Order: sequence, then C-alpha cells, then structure tokens
Amino acid sequence: MPRLTGRVLRRAAAVAALAFAYAMDAGAGGPDTGVPAHPEASRKDHRPVEQPMAQAYSAAADPARERAAVEKTLRRLGDRWARFYTAAEFGGLEETLNGWYSGVGLWLEKTGKDVRIVGVQPGSPAERAGVRPGDVISAVDGIATRDLTVATVAAALRGQPATSVGLAVRRDGVPLRFALVRAAMASHDVDASFTPDGVVVIRIAAFTRGVGREVREAVAGRPGHRGGVLLDLRANPGGLLDEAVETASVFLSGGTVVTFERAGSPPERLLAGPDGDTTVPLVVLVDGGTASAAEVVAGSLRDRDRAVIVGSRTFGKGSVQEPLRLADGSAIEVTVGRYRTPSGRNLDGSGIDPDVAVNANRPPREAERRALTVVRGLLATLPTKDRG
Repeated sequence: MPRLTGRVLRRAAAVAALAFAYAMDAGAGGPDTGVPAHPEASRKDHRPVEQPMAQAYSAAADPARERAAVEKTLRRLGDRWARFYTAAEFGGLEETLNGWYSGVGLWLEKTGKDVRIVGVQPGSPAERAGVRPGDVISAVDGIATRDLTVATVAAALRGQPATSVGLAVRRDGVPLRFALVRAAMASHDVDASFTPDGVVVIRIAAFTRGVGREVREAVAGRPGHRGGVLLDLRANPGGLLDEAVETASVFLSGGTVVTFERAGSPPERLLAGPDGDTTVPLVVLVDGGTASAAEVVAGSLRDRDRAVIVGSRTFGKGSVQEPLRLADGSAIEVTVGRYRTPSGRNLDGSGIDPDVAVNANRPPREAERRALTVVRGLLATLPTKDRG
C-alpha cells in the first residue's frame, strides 16, 4: 500500500490535537462555532435521505487516504461519535440542519454493495426527469458508485443550484441516464396527514430548524380538534436538541423535557414552554432507528406520562455532539455531554422499550395500524367534553 503523504499525516495529527483539546475544554463552553446549540448531527449511512456527507470528488490529491488517516486518529480518542467533515460536507450539514439543501431530491439507502433510491421528493428535479423509487444508482457524473457509501453518493448529488449532474441508474436491469439540474429545496422533515376520523399523523424525519413550529401548527390544525395525535419518529436519527425540546413542548406545559450534562458543568434542565396541549390523546411510534434527539422526545413524553409508546426498542444514543471548525473550513465533531430523561434515565446503549410492542420484523404499516388503534382507544376513554 502506498505510504501516506506528509500532508495527510500532518492533517491527522492536527485533528487529533484539536479534538483532544476541544474535548478537554468542553466543560468551559469551548469555542464559539457559530452552529446552533447542542446539534446532534450524526447520520447513519443507511438512513434513506440525501445526506451532506463524504465528498468523493475533492480536489485533494488523495482524499480517501487523507480521510482514512484522520478518522483512524479520531477513533483513538475513544469517542464512538467523533466525526470528521470536509468543508463541503460541513457546509451541507449546516444547510440540512437549517431545513434546506441544494440537490436533486432523492432518498437513498445501501443495499448490499449498491445504493438504491427509496424515495423521490415531489416537485424535485429527479421527479421531473422521471427518476423512480427502486432505481439502483450505477454512476454519478460518470464515476461508478458501486461499493461507495450512501453519504458519498449523496454528497456527489448535491451542489450549487442551477448546476448539472449526470445520474446513471439501473431499473429492472435496464440502464438509464438522466441529466439533472440541482435546485434549492426544503428538506420537508415534517409530514402531517389526517385519517378519516380526525387523527393527525405527524411524521418527523429529523429535527432540523423549524420542526417544532411545524408540529405545533399540525396539532392546532387537526380537523375539528376532535382526533388524537400519532407522532411517528421511526427512522429519525436526531438533529437539533433545541427542536426536540420545542416538539415535546407542544404536548407539555412546563417542567423538564431533558437534562443536559456537559463535562465540567452543572446539569442544565431544558424546560417545556407553558402552553402545550396536555389533553389531546397522544401516541409516539418508534423503532430501532429512533435515536438521539428523537429519543429525547419519546423519553420525555413517556416519563411525564403524556404519551403511550408503540413499536420496537429505540436505538439508545444518549450523547450530544458539537462541531469545531478547522482553519481550512473542515470540522471535527466530538461528544461534549450526555442527556437524561426527566426521570433521570440515561438511554445510551439501552434505548426505550415501548409500552405496546410491535415486532421489529413486521411490516411498517402494521406498526402504524397498531398505533392508530391505541390512539382511538385513548380517545374512547375520554369524556365527550374532553375529546380533542
């Protein structure tokens, strides 16, 4: 294997030194990074979204080897959530946390060695061009994508609005090519729909900026205020902790949502606002992909006896990461603290067990049906004057 260049080794050493210093100084607040407080921006490669992750087409001489060296150094810190982002990746991450991105509108997942399209955003360049869910991506701008991560492919699809990108896919074994023009689009991390009997189903894909406000509007706008609420947090990997607190506040009136324990500082209680809806029947739907800030919401509503949890055990991530920008615009993200639910539970490594369990191997639609049944059962137990 070729030897690592001095440039790569110097970058790895600098990242290690900065990461160590930042972790040690985190109790004093650390540097002002200009990023919203408590961002938990970790993403899993298999999450079906177009994520701002590894840029495979960097101008660096050998970005793959450079990245490998930096990430190897970060692993020595013993922080399983430590991450390195190039300048382009981190810029995309900030855009995503702010609820928008520039790309072509695809949700992706890893299937074996392939990256498959699992969703196409309505009104996006990809939808207008005829790209479909189920298509398997074979190349982006002529570069083969087999064996690449979802993050790498997603980053290649992103770019400045009005720039073009070539997409090659296989559809039922037939090769197809598309010339797409990137556009700025909202992430659409909140989707609200209504059942015929008035239950509002609110799906939250991630806790990006503005999610709490959108959830509040969806709850306030349910038809005739007569139905309950199903809050679907399945496959939600987290996001901004402040938005998670705001979302929980929609259903609470004051009191603790979560306690944030930062190294070297007194515990900080994050409180719900005073005007949440504390009467609407509420069910939270979770699974093994419900993590981090999403577990904050589920855990707080469960501990406060405000919701019934339905589904399968959550992921179990009870830590908070914050980023530190480096001189070249890249960033490292390290763990700076942990959170506890209102009852004092640390969910790291254990997760949340549902009140009503649905086998994780059952079809997703079955879990949703079970959750809706529970919502309707809660609604039926209320006096008529208190319903909704």
